[in-house]
Amino acid sequence: MSTETPDDEPLYANRSDWKDIEPLEQYEDINPLAPIFYTEEYKDATSYFRAIVKSGEKSPRVLDLTESIIRQNPAHYSAWQYRYETLLALLPSTDVASSPILEAEVRLMDELAVLFLKTYQVWHHRRLLVSLTRQPKRELDFIKKGLEADAKNYHTWSYRQWLLGSFAGRGASVTDGVEDVDEDLWIGELDFVDSMLAQDVRNNSAWHHRFFVVWGCGVRDGDEDRERVLKRELIYAKQNISLAPSNPSAWNYIRGILSQTHTPFSVVADFALPYAHSRGAYHTKEIVDLENPPPTETAQLPCVQAMEFMADVWENEGGEEKTEQAVKMWTSLANEHDTIRKKYWEHRIRVAHLALRGQKKVA
Repeated sequence: MSTETPDDEPLYANRSDWKDIEPLEQYEDINPLAPIFYTEEYKDATSYFRAIVKSGEKSPRVLDLTESIIRQNPAHYSAWQYRYETLLALLPSTDVASSPILEAEVRLMDELAVLFLKTYQVWHHRRLLVSLTRQPKRELDFIKKGLEADAKNYHTWSYRQWLLGSFAGRGASVTDGVEDVDEDLWIGELDFVDSMLAQDVRNNSAWHHRFFVVWGCGVRDGDEDRERVLKRELIYAKQNISLAPSNPSAWNYIRGILSQTHTPFSVVADFALPYAHSRGAYHTKEIVDLENPPPTETAQLPCVQAMEFMADVWENEGGEEKTEQAVKMWTSLANEHDTIRKKYWEHRIRVAHLALRGQKKVA
């Protein structure tokens, strides 16, 4: 009696169309130290896969075989690689993008990318396919659906950045010495990031993507005035911090754009100071500054991220007075507000004191 797979598919050993192949079992010692208990279906499929690779066959049935292996083990990179090589061998020499084989492969990846959202190999294979289809717009639409299932999935965001960088920015393909850049792909990208952050202001992946869009992959039309863009982005980050002061993603975004533009951290000091002190310990302006929104009545203060930011501001400004202000802030973090990183803050204090002594010796 034939053994059946969970999908009621017979083992390859029992299929008449595979009788011409002698399966090649995985080599193991007689008594392996840590044997892996593969299912019969997986051992059967991979045994035939080894035989296929050895013979070099690239045919439609190889696509069926590798799909079976991938569905059982989506991280099997050898199966993915050989599947892609087989796909290339089966594609026509002209009009590749409209080939039914390629279209079927893309539809299959639409299914597998949802099933195996966190598997790198799925997304890498999609990169290879879109390099053939040259249809990045479709992929951007697909990613939106994927992020609805997992809004912080690293592979999905990384793939989106690859698409934009490869087809609409630095790294775009070159034709006859000219970059083939599709600027239309950027339309609505910042609005897309805004919508993702509106859903979850703590989505670090969305903040990272915003930095990529604004600062990491060229300059969009209308954003040539980088000082204006810097001001816009600082206001955006500050407004989001006022909603969630202890959100490290927004503070890191501010650090990133200031470093990117070689702007001193001190330009944000007036905004950060009220967040770095307990409520009532720092007097805020009665007139609301829209560019520097104060903490809300419900904000939990002091904010560790703001305290760290202000300490960095004072340390960068240098001098004995500013260094001691930084040390006082680090001491407060170490002993009260961020004790889990106590050793780190003590290290920062030691380094600052050593630097200060060095400055005095030079003077």
